Amino acid sequence: MLYHLFSYLTEEVTFFNVFKYLSFRSILAAFTSMSIWFAFGPKFIRLIKDFQIQQYIREEGPESHKKKSGTPTMGGVLILAAAFISTFLWCDLRQPAVWLTVFCGGLYAAIGFHDDFLKIKRKHNQGLSARQKLLAQFAIALAVGWYLYQSEWFDTVLYVPVIKELNFDLGLLYIPFAALVIVGASNAVNLTDGLDGLAAGPMVIAALSYMVFIYCAGNAKFAQYLQITFVPEAAEVTVLLAGVVGAVMGFLWYNTYPAQIFMGDVGSLSLGAILGAVALVAKQELVLVVVGGLFVMEALSVIIQVGYFKLTGGRRVFRMAPLHHHFELKGWPEPKVIVRFWIIAVILAMIGLSTLKVR
Repeated sequence: MLYHLFSYLTEEVTFFNVFKYLSFRSILAAFTSMSIWFAFGPKFIRLIKDFQIQQYIREEGPESHKKKSGTPTMGGVLILAAAFISTFLWCDLRQPAVWLTVFCGGLYAAIGFHDDFLKIKRKHNQGLSARQKLLAQFAIALAVGWYLYQSEWFDTVLYVPVIKELNFDLGLLYIPFAALVIVGASNAVNLTDGLDGLAAGPMVIAALSYMVFIYCAGNAKFAQYLQITFVPEAAEVTVLLAGVVGAVMGFLWYNTYPAQIFMGDVGSLSLGAILGAVALVAKQELVLVVVGGLFVMEALSVIIQVGYFKLTGGRRVFRMAPLHHHFELKGWPEPKVIVRFWIIAVILAMIGLSTLKVR
C-alpha cells in the first residue's frame, strides 16, 4: 500500500523515486517485519501464556525434551502476520505471483493452525491425522500447480541446474509436480522443527538464497547473463521473501535456545509451503533439494527409518528420527546440534547459489 502511495507521490516529490527500487523496498520489508516482532513479540508471548497455548511433547521423544512441555507455541501466527503486513506495505500488489505465494502460505497456515488448536484442545501431541493433513496440503498445492499451468506468464518447462541444454516440458504433469514440491517442502520444514531455532535458522538461509534466485529471474538483464529463465512476474516476490526473512529473524530472537516460544505447525507448514511456491515461481525447483538440503535430510531420515523398521520387523537405522534426535541421543548437546546443522545449511545454500553461474 505504501509502495502505491509513494509511486503516486513521485510526480510531486522526486525523493520518492527511491521506493521504486526493489532492493530498497526489500530492506524496508525485512526491517518492518522484524520490528513487528520486537514491538509485539513479548506481548504476544505473554498473551499465548495467558491463554495456555502451550507445547505438548510427544511421549516417544528424547527424555531431555520433557522439560520443553508447557512452552508457548503458535509463534507462526505472528511470523505470518509480520511477513504479510510488510508485504502489503512494500510490494507492488498488482503482481499475481505475490498473491499466489500469500495464498499458498496463508492456507497452509490455516492447516497448521487447526492442527495446533486440536493439540491444545486435547492436551496431547496428536492433532490432525497424517492423512487429513496430506489431503488438505495436496488440495491446496494442486490448486497452485493448476494456476501456474494455465498462467500466460509461466511455462511448464523443468530446467535442470548446471546443464542448460537439459530441460523437460512437463505440460499437464507440471501440476502434480508442483504439488509434490510444495507438500514436500512444507513437511520437510515441519519435521526439522524439533529443536530451539533449528528450523528458523535454515529457513532464513534458504529464504535469503531464494531472494537471489527470484530477483535474478525477475530481472531481464540478469536472467540473460546467467542464462536462466526470465519470469517477469517474479521480481516482486523478492519483497515478500525479505518480509519472511525479517519475520523469522525476529521470531528467532525469542526462539533461540532456550526457547521462549515455538512456531508450531502454523509456522513450519506455512513457511515450507512459501519456500516451495517461491522455488516454482523462480523456476528453480530442483535447486531446492540443495538449498533446502538440511530439510531434505531430516525428511529422508524419517522415511528411511520408517521404511527400514517395517521391512526388518523393528530394526532401526538411526537411534531416533528425525535426524537431529539421532545426534542428541549420541550425546551432542542441543546447541551443538543446532549450530552444526546451521553450518550445513549455509554450505548447502552456497552450493545451490553456485549453480547460477555454473552452466
